[in-house]
Amino acid sequence: MVGECAYHNARRACYCMTGAGAGMSRGMRGAVVAAPVILRERNAVMRLVTGALVGAMLMAGAVQAAADAKAPLREVPEIDNNMLWVGIALRISEDCDEIDAQTLKGLSFLWSIKRKANALGYSDDEINAYRKSDAEKARIEARGRAYVKSKGLDPKDADDLCALGHAEIARNSVIGTLLKAK
Repeated sequence: MVGECAYHNARRACYCMTGAGAGMSRGMRGAVVAAPVILRERNAVMRLVTGALVGAMLMAGAVQAAADAKAPLREVPEIDNNMLWVGIALRISEDCDEIDAQTLKGLSFLWSIKRKANALGYSDDEINAYRKSDAEKARIEARGRAYVKSKGLDPKDADDLCALGHAEIARNSVIGTLLKAK
């Protein structure tokens, strides 16, 4: 075809090679433009690919959000049970004149619980919220009273707490390792 070529802005012949079935049309200033059909098809494919990529990214985000969802610390036995043992040992050391807390060992144990919670993906803010919560403290105290009662002892009786403390020390349980007889 002969016409004004858009590239040369001059009146000369423009040659265009297109694939089979590609249409030809006139573009700017009468220049022959090849393949508007191909351009439409390419744009449709690009929209499809872009849509698929965006969908995949959204799905990956949803999967990550589900993975990030963590149970409350009170429902993590290796954290909650260890906090219970610390609470019971502390109560025994406070109420029993025959038994002291092993303070450094207790602090080290508490730091190990914190490190474990961090390793499980809990932030320092989440750990502190659990540790400082009045509701959690009351729940742990109730569990501690239930533990003492399960041993056939009265959690309000200092002599029973002393007996429990000595038994835990003799067993070398977690509670016992946090205590020492005077």
